[in-house]
Amino acid sequence: MTLSVNTNTTASASARMLNINHAQLQRSLTRLSTGKRINSPADDAGGLAVSMKMSAAIRRNTAVQNNVNNAISFLQTQDGALETFGSILERISELKMLHQDITKSASDKANYTTEYKQLVAQLNNLKAEKFNSVTLFGATLAAVAITEDGGQTVALTKITLAAVVGSVSKASLANLTLGTITTAIGNIATYRATNGASSNRLQYALDMLSINKVNLEAANGRILDADIASESTEFAKLQILSQANSAMLSQANLLPQAALRLIS
Repeated sequence: MTLSVNTNTTASASARMLNINHAQLQRSLTRLSTGKRINSPADDAGGLAVSMKMSAAIRRNTAVQNNVNNAISFLQTQDGALETFGSILERISELKMLHQDITKSASDKANYTTEYKQLVAQLNNLKAEKFNSVTLFGATLAAVAITEDGGQTVALTKITLAAVVGSVSKASLANLTLGTITTAIGNIATYRATNGASSNRLQYALDMLSINKVNLEAANGRILDADIASESTEFAKLQILSQANSAMLSQANLLPQAALRLIS
């Protein structure tokens, strides 16, 4: 190799390697600091694109879980109202039988009728109940999405209580037939069974959403997260190489002094 004062290719090569190792050292340090393998598109452009899509899917999954939980809460509130509705109907059927007691006076029967009318008024109040300003009964509800892509939905059955209330709303207890009350109780039982079926389906859907979220997070972690043990080893290696590069660059910068000794 030619001995030259103006051009020191050895020093240039050493400086180049020092810069490369320094850049790799900085990248390794960033990964250890953030815990992420991908901190910029330059780290892994394809992996970053996939990770962004997965992250969006995870956030949608969380939102859908919230929506399904709210739908379950809606159905639970609805069933609570239906349970109370059924209890009132049972009391009305009891009053009807008491009203038919031949030992009861007209005053007694009037008292039964008074209670009956109050119970009917409460039935009217129940059918107008709302959940977060959404009517519990009579409204057609939008289908509930049960997948993060919105591809699968569950349509909640519309439950209307107006006909049930109308069937048991008479001028007096004497005008109400036991068959009408029995039919009304049967309708409420059917509504509660429908409500329970929808609740169970939503609960299973919620379980599946939870499983999918765990799997998405695991897959995204494999792409995005840094292997701390492996990265620590890489960082230590790069530190040693950088120190060695610095030392070699210092030695390379001293090579032109040999030319000076030749002319001194």
